[in-house]
Formats: sequence, structure tokens, C-alpha cells
Amino acid sequence: MVPLRQAARTWFLISLQTFGGPAGQIAVMQRTLVDEQRWIGQQRFLFALSYCTLLPGPEAQQLATYVGWLLNGVRGALVAGVLFILPGVVTLLALSAVYVGLGDTTVVESLFLGLGPAVIAIVAQAVVRLAGRGLAHPALTVLAAVAFVALAAFSVPFPAVVAAGAVVGWVLGRRVPGLAAQARAVPDDGPAPLVSDDALHTERPSGRRTATILVTGLALWALPVAVAAVVFGRTSVYVDQGLFFSGAAVVTFGGAYAVLAYVAQQAVSTYAWLAPGEMVRGLALAESTPGPLVMVVQFVAFVGAYRDPGSLNPWVAAVLAALLTTWVTFVPCFLFILLGAPYVERLRGNRSLASALTGITAAVVGVIASLAVYFAVHTLFGRTEPLTGGPFDLEVPVVGSVRWAALAITAVALVLVLRLGWSPLRTLGVCAVVGMVVGLATNV
Repeated sequence: MVPLRQAARTWFLISLQTFGGPAGQIAVMQRTLVDEQRWIGQQRFLFALSYCTLLPGPEAQQLATYVGWLLNGVRGALVAGVLFILPGVVTLLALSAVYVGLGDTTVVESLFLGLGPAVIAIVAQAVVRLAGRGLAHPALTVLAAVAFVALAAFSVPFPAVVAAGAVVGWVLGRRVPGLAAQARAVPDDGPAPLVSDDALHTERPSGRRTATILVTGLALWALPVAVAAVVFGRTSVYVDQGLFFSGAAVVTFGGAYAVLAYVAQQAVSTYAWLAPGEMVRGLALAESTPGPLVMVVQFVAFVGAYRDPGSLNPWVAAVLAALLTTWVTFVPCFLFILLGAPYVERLRGNRSLASALTGITAAVVGVIASLAVYFAVHTLFGRTEPLTGGPFDLEVPVVGSVRWAALAITAVALVLVLRLGWSPLRTLGVCAVVGMVVGLATNV
């Protein structure tokens, strides 16, 4: 429906702006695809987001793959999904090499001093827009608020919040007739989108199609690890990393933060790929690059293989391991979308499912808001302290640790985005330059 070349250019521009984790990435896609390009309707976007939230893996990358499939079929899904992560792969490879070679992340931290505040402004705009369009009933607003509090103040697991949102949405759908229809009726400014909220995708699910995609996907997923086992041996670092991160890829419900503690423990204590404390440095690098935060596994693989290269040159081993790990981490994401999207599309008219997904959408608004607050706290303050009591578990900033430079840049970014209507890419560029100048001048 959109020329593939034009779609590819747009996906590449989106990929350059995907800083700040899923909240920032969803905000960029919301603005570009729904508000500016008008390629997809607001409720169709939220429906796809609700489905991707249920899957293991980075929901923003899977959302890009889903929308790419809606626009251009399988080719569009592959183009959107690959371009979404490509800048992050290249950038993190370079930063990992800088870290291993120099052990200095001052430049990276200076860059993030500007990017972090810009992301806060972009996410704030997304929360306002998604809330205005996804919370069409007071009960949904309450659900979003409860989801926010559950995550921010009680550390309820992300999957539990999403599951509760689905159940509450289903119950509300039975108590409030037409709940999902009310959500669809929320005004969506601008011309009619190319993919409307009610249009049905032409690709029909079938047993043959499902079997073909499943067999092809599983073969592509396993092939690099099998080749590594033959070439380097079953006990090589490449096979260990391929198998470990293949397993991690299918249990990462709730995004990167939900699995990082497990990855860190295994990488340090079991496999000795990293030294204690290096996971935090890798996370700082991953947060400073575009793309999903789970890309930090590429840093883990790079450092681990560089220190245990076997018969290869350490730099060759590091790059090979990083690319292998990226492959086994993201191939399942494409598989989940290409297998499930045609079936989910056919169920959009089911009132019970529509109500459940409406509840998930409301919960996701609260989730994004909680991620925005988390990101703001850790960007604008140098230290935090726990405030606990029973089930209550809130992380509050230490007022004396405020980062005045980041706070000032955030104020500027909010004015640029909310008042002047600047694009995310333009805002990110200006803030990045300011952050580099301030950071290098003060040696953050």
C-alpha cells in the first residue's frame, strides 16, 4: 500500500530516533506513523501495540514489524524490523570496541547527557497523546492510573500488569456495552489513515503458510549456532552464547529490564563473560544508542568473546559473537509477528477480545508513564534511595543529587517539543550537541 522504498526510508529515519527504551520508541512511531504520515489509524496502532505487549521480546521492535507487515506484507515486516535495530547494532558494536580498547565512556556519557532529556520530552508528549486517544471511558483512565501505581510504587511484574489489564478490560466489556467501540470513537485528527481502524489485511492465515514460516524461522534461528558448533566445537564461547541468548529471547516478557538481572548473573557468575559491575557499563552504552535496550546482550557477547576468542583474532571473535547473539535474540521477534499477526487480525471483530485489548491499551498507557518517570528520575538525578514498607516499594530521587545540566536541557526539550512542535529527530540532534558540549566541558 506504501511503496517499499518510501517505507524503508521512513523506517530508517524512525530507527535513528529510537532512544530511551520502549516508551521513547513507541512515541516516535506514534508521531511518525499515526500523526504525520497517516499510514495507520490510532486504534489500529494501539491494537497492534496491545498484541505486541503480550509477546516476549522488545515490544517496540515487534510493533514496527507488525506495522511493516500491514503496509507491505512479509517484505515490509522484514524491512521495518531490520531497519529498526540496524543503527543500534552498528553503534553499539562501535561503542563496545571503544570500551574494550580504551575503557573510557566519557564521550558516550556526554552524548547521553543531551539525549536523555530529549527522550523525556518526547515520551511526555506520547503519554499525553496516547492517554487522550486510548482512554475513552473513565474506567479505562482508572485502569491506567492503577497500572502506573502498580509498577512505579509496588514493583508488580510487567506481565502481571498486562494480564490484569486484559482481564479488567474483558470484565468492563461485559459491564459497559460498546467499551471497545467507545475507544474507537475517540476523535483522531487529520485525514483518513491509509490503513484504517476497520480495514482487514488481505493476507489470510492458513496451515500451509503457518508451517512454512515456522519451519523456515526455526531453521534460520538455529543455523548459525549449529554452524558455530561444527566449526568451533560444542564448548566454544559462540555456542554457549548462542544457546544462552536463544533461551533468553523467549522468556523476556516485560522487556529488557525484566531479564537483565538474570543475564547479568549468568554472564558474571556462570560464564565469566563480564567482570562484576561491567553489566551496568554495558547498560549505559545500550541506553546511549538507538534501538531496543535488550541490545545490551550484544555488548555482553562482544566483551565475552574478546576475552575468550579461541583460535580467532580477539576483534574478529568479538564481532562474530556480537552478531550471532543479535541474530538469535531478534529472529524470534519476526517469527512471533509473522505467525500471529494474520490470526490476530481476524479476531479484531471479536467483542470479548477487543474489550481485553482495550484494557491492555489502557494498562500500557500507565506502563509508558511509569517508564517515563523511571527514566526521568535516573536522568535528572545522580542518586536514588528506596522508600519501602510492606508491599510498597518506591524508588525516590535524592534531591541533593539533581543534575542541573540535564534539568536545564530537559526544560529546553519540553519547550521545543510541546510548545514549538519540533520533530523528535530535530530535538534529539540539538540536545545531543548541547549535551556533548556541556559534558566534555565539565567532564561528566
